[in-house]
Amino acid sequence: MRVALAFFALVLLWSTTPLAIKWSGEGPGYLFGAMGRMVIGLACMLPALLVMRQKLPLSTKALSTYLAVALQIYGAMLSTYWAAQFIPSGWISVIFGLTPMMTALMAAVWLAEKSLSPVKILAYLIGFSGLMVMFGSALEIGRESALGIAAVMFSAFLQSASSVWIKRVNSKLPAVCQVTGGLLIAVPLYIATWFCMNGQWPETLPATSLVSIIYLGAIATTVGFALYYYVLIHLPATQVALITLLTPILSLLLGNAVNHEPLSSKVLIGTALIMSALLLHQSKLSGRKRQKAALKKRA
Repeated sequence: MRVALAFFALVLLWSTTPLAIKWSGEGPGYLFGAMGRMVIGLACMLPALLVMRQKLPLSTKALSTYLAVALQIYGAMLSTYWAAQFIPSGWISVIFGLTPMMTALMAAVWLAEKSLSPVKILAYLIGFSGLMVMFGSALEIGRESALGIAAVMFSAFLQSASSVWIKRVNSKLPAVCQVTGGLLIAVPLYIATWFCMNGQWPETLPATSLVSIIYLGAIATTVGFALYYYVLIHLPATQVALITLLTPILSLLLGNAVNHEPLSSKVLIGTALIMSALLLHQSKLSGRKRQKAALKKRA
């Protein structure tokens, strides 16, 4: 029961994150929203590190891991915050649905994992066609919307690269150490970026933006992180991956209901293609794991 509650809580958190990202930048600007979230997140993670009596190792492997995590926290998240100015929040979650496939493709190249097959290639082609439909819908809105989709794709690429990098380093650090170490690198970069590109405290900080920043920093970054690893411990990775199938649909519906974001036929078709590609990709992974388990039993 606890695992099921944690699973659905994580789905809700990940579904609301894109809309909170969009709201956090309306008023104070996307840079301030991103910086504020990460500063609050670090302020929450440091006490958690002390409570859990964990130390931050400074070995070569540990430092490489922190850099890999910072790539996601700074590079990927900054691109997402920039993109949120130009595209509906639900689109962010839909495009991020391609992340598992991008990660598998990178793992085939950098980790020599056998993650390419005819079915996988078909899934990539379906996902790519869905992305092209989304691009077409964005161009109907304006050039900036198309750039927003490109920025989210770049963000998903950086997140996938970060995951593969962490896997390649294989430092076996506790998750709380990885996130805290990454934040310790990313937060100064956020502050420096904000100072160089803006550097002014926002004249107005709407209540919606303030609540969104606090929610993202204190809840989405800390509670969401804890729930994810709790669920990952108790459920197979293939079941955890179902979150990426549920969150895009909920994000689209939430953005439409709460933020009046448009749901055109092209957006729905593109979403359906990307979700179908992800489902095909994940079902292939699940089937391969069942085959391996059966072989082990026979042995």
